[in-house]
Amino acid sequence: MEALSFRSLLQLPSTLRTPSYVEKEQPKNTVAKNLHERLHSSAPKRLPRRLLLQFMGFSPILSHPVFAAPVPGMKEPEVIRTLKLPSGVRIQEIVEGQGSAANEGDLVEINYVCRRTNGYFVHSTVDQFSGESTPVILPLDEKQIIAGLKEVLVGMRIGGKRRALIPPYVGYINENLKPIPEEFGPRRSLLSHVNEPLIFEVQLLKVL
Repeated sequence: MEALSFRSLLQLPSTLRTPSYVEKEQPKNTVAKNLHERLHSSAPKRLPRRLLLQFMGFSPILSHPVFAAPVPGMKEPEVIRTLKLPSGVRIQEIVEGQGSAANEGDLVEINYVCRRTNGYFVHSTVDQFSGESTPVILPLDEKQIIAGLKEVLVGMRIGGKRRALIPPYVGYINENLKPIPEEFGPRRSLLSHVNEPLIFEVQLLKVL
């Protein structure tokens, strides 16, 4: 099918508004109308803007209304328990894990996904397209990582999975706190959202 000019596409809908009493149209109008119908019938359905990560068995959005609205058709994981810490951090326990528990001062290896509360992706250790992961090693020391994430990780067992809402005052209060991407673009994207609550989905891989 020949490509239509932008002007032609703009004119196509007008053929649908032709009064019903006009039974015989000129051939050129019939062709335009048929082209319009074929374009609409063959156009692919719009997909969500991003196919969000599910690398840990998490659905993309937290079910608690404070976090965000769930995406239709996406199955929410079963939440074992929900915690609200004195700092304001909210945690959903998804998998308890079976290994050693992480304690303050430990080095831990984790995978994580960071999102805004509206579900928009910010940063992750898992590639959105290939699924390949690059875990990070973090010290459980709030002078080196964001305090809210330290609270989420302390007490987790190896293999455990948690999802948390981290308020900005226990988040990136300065640019040197981890986890933070090394690449300029992702770093700038993350730092542009430091004054809002962020959602972290984390999986504890190792306690070093």
